[in-house]
Amino acid sequence: MTTHTGRSTARKLTSKGQETRRRIVAEAAQLMYERGISETTLEDVRAAAGVSGSQIYHYFADKQALLLAVIEHQTEAVLELQAPLFERLDTMAGLREWRDALVDHQRRIQCRGGCPIGSLGGEVAESNPHARFAVASAFLRWEEAIRTGLRAMSDRGELDADPDDLALAVLAALQGGLLLTQLQRQVKPLEVALDAMLDHIQSRRKDT
Repeated sequence: MTTHTGRSTARKLTSKGQETRRRIVAEAAQLMYERGISETTLEDVRAAAGVSGSQIYHYFADKQALLLAVIEHQTEAVLELQAPLFERLDTMAGLREWRDALVDHQRRIQCRGGCPIGSLGGEVAESNPHARFAVASAFLRWEEAIRTGLRAMSDRGELDADPDDLALAVLAALQGGLLLTQLQRQVKPLEVALDAMLDHIQSRRKDT
């Protein structure tokens, strides 16, 4: 039985089929990132991926199924890009390295596009419960990656604060900073938001 995201179908595919499905999802993700969900049609995706309409429906029952696959795709892309940095979030140096990487990335893309996950979330939050849940789950994974580092600091007795609350606050600051950075086309909002949170974490360290 096929799930909404098409995972069970993907497991049964040949290598060629997996590559075709991956290409469809990647092209859909790019189109939705650039144009928005409502302005991206299955015909647009078909043309961009270079596949037939029947191939689209072979892998995805409808646009909703494709959207859920796109959310999964964007989540994996965003988190995998930061994975090496997540491993070092248990120190202030690691947290600041992560901060610098996020700011530098926005600078390289000229502050365009915003957060690939957050942009999807903004579109589906009030109109698509299944997609909203998928985006919320993606943010929980991101929050957990941040929390793991902060919890390690707390477990070592270095942090006098609740790592769960701090992780949520850091992610909220990051998302707000990314949105304002996108709107203002400058990295300062992201820098200020993240620096404020990291300064707060520094102030709650027991060795300060």
